[in-house]
Amino acid sequence: MLWLTAVPGSRGGGVRVRMAGMADDLSTLRARYDAVVVGGGHNGLTAAAYLARAGRSVVVLERLDHVGGAAVSERPFPGVDARLSRYSYLVSLLPRQIVDELALPITLRRRRYSSYTPVGAGGLLVDTGSRDATRASFPSAADHDAWERFYAMTGEVARRVAPTLTSPLLPAAEFRDVVASDEAWTALFERPVGAVVRDTFADDTVRGVVATDALIGTFAAVDEPSLRQNRCFLYHVIGNGTGDWDVPVGGMGAVSGALRDAAVAAGAVIVTGATVTAIDPGAGEVSFTSRDGVARSVGAGHVLAGCAPSTLARLLGEEAPGEAPEGAQLKINLVLTRLPRLRSDVDPAAAFSGTFHVNESLTQLETAYAQAAGGAVPELPPCEIYCHSLTDPSILGPSLREAGAHTITLFGLHLPARLFRSDPDGAREAAVKATLASLNSVLAEPIEDCLAVDADGRACLDARTPLDLEASVGLPGGHIFHRDLAWPFAESPADVGRWGVETAHPRVLLCGAGARRGGGVSGIPGRAAAMAVLGR
Repeated sequence: MLWLTAVPGSRGGGVRVRMAGMADDLSTLRARYDAVVVGGGHNGLTAAAYLARAGRSVVVLERLDHVGGAAVSERPFPGVDARLSRYSYLVSLLPRQIVDELALPITLRRRRYSSYTPVGAGGLLVDTGSRDATRASFPSAADHDAWERFYAMTGEVARRVAPTLTSPLLPAAEFRDVVASDEAWTALFERPVGAVVRDTFADDTVRGVVATDALIGTFAAVDEPSLRQNRCFLYHVIGNGTGDWDVPVGGMGAVSGALRDAAVAAGAVIVTGATVTAIDPGAGEVSFTSRDGVARSVGAGHVLAGCAPSTLARLLGEEAPGEAPEGAQLKINLVLTRLPRLRSDVDPAAAFSGTFHVNESLTQLETAYAQAAGGAVPELPPCEIYCHSLTDPSILGPSLREAGAHTITLFGLHLPARLFRSDPDGAREAAVKATLASLNSVLAEPIEDCLAVDADGRACLDARTPLDLEASVGLPGGHIFHRDLAWPFAESPADVGRWGVETAHPRVLLCGAGARRGGGVSGIPGRAAAMAVLGR
């Protein structure tokens, strides 16, 4: 452990925290560590915690002035006491096993209302506490029955598959035996999601609500032969054996804060403001520039790369693998003085606390994809929102809670990075305008009428395009999974029994979202990389 410099801070907030193990005095760094972790995102912190607890010397080099990567809580609006999960915002894939093994003091709160989709004067409300209420909201009893059968199938797959995510990779044949259902294997692993939802459901809106899980962060047609949309769908429905997407109490920063504390308590050293410039796998050396602008290096028994595979290739002086990653989303955070009125008589607390689907019928999804693929911002961008503060009001200061304020997270689909490259600011403005218009089309009043203002008199609206994510948190092309997701099993004989984190260099491992079984806030790649090191 290094010396302690204490400054005020809180685990769940955006305040920068200094504690034992946070190395501002670079003269105290060792010349060599058992493991150097490149990137202090939640996966890098997970790897550091496991290795340090096993007695290995570990240093984490983080480019930003804080850790957490995209899993952070921040106060983006001056004078507004709201700690928003600025990038990642819900948790599903984080295994209970990791929480228990690292003794993480985090609370994930279940949302009773899974989703609400406005349709005309009513809407489709999925209430996990009332089967009758859910059934009554469906367009037909037949579609509700199909819904129950479909999610019973995915739920059984989740129960069976989730435990394999923290073990070495199985061959495809054994993984299929784990799934133990030819129907499920065909639907999830062999046929495009688009064909499956058309065959399963009659209603266009129900089809779209199901299909959106295949498109979060993935720019693809629902019928794409590559099935990358199916891989995205699979990860969305198998999280932690249930597929539930839960609210992190205190915001996403509480998750990264707990991982940071676990790593530091075990003896890991974290250096912020450290931009890694090169990795020499032969010499076992990592070069970086510290916050004072000085070029430095540190020896490494193993290098664990929490960055994207394309970033790792650049640091190794190699050609990036595959196609350049491209994100495809618009993230908007808002603080509202009150929730907007609905056109229906559905309780706003029910509608906004779950995933609120906006213009996400299957036809609307396909139309938006075609327009974006053609180079235009969709005329009616599909998006989904949810209100964190309804489930967890702790992210709001007392005065905001008393005034009835709320936070809204909006995730827009089919807005790929290519749309923003020629005119980033103008395209962002156009995308935000179109997305707010899309949202307003299903509300009884404009969302703008409910926006709070900050201390400078500006509306509390923070929008991030894929290019903004690339610049702020290092996601290549703004891709939230670092690259397209892979199947969670070994696709070649050489990978059987491995962890899905290995590279061409024996002592260089991936530990970020770009690893096999990466994506989402899970810690799975971080743990896998640590297990790969400890198993040698």
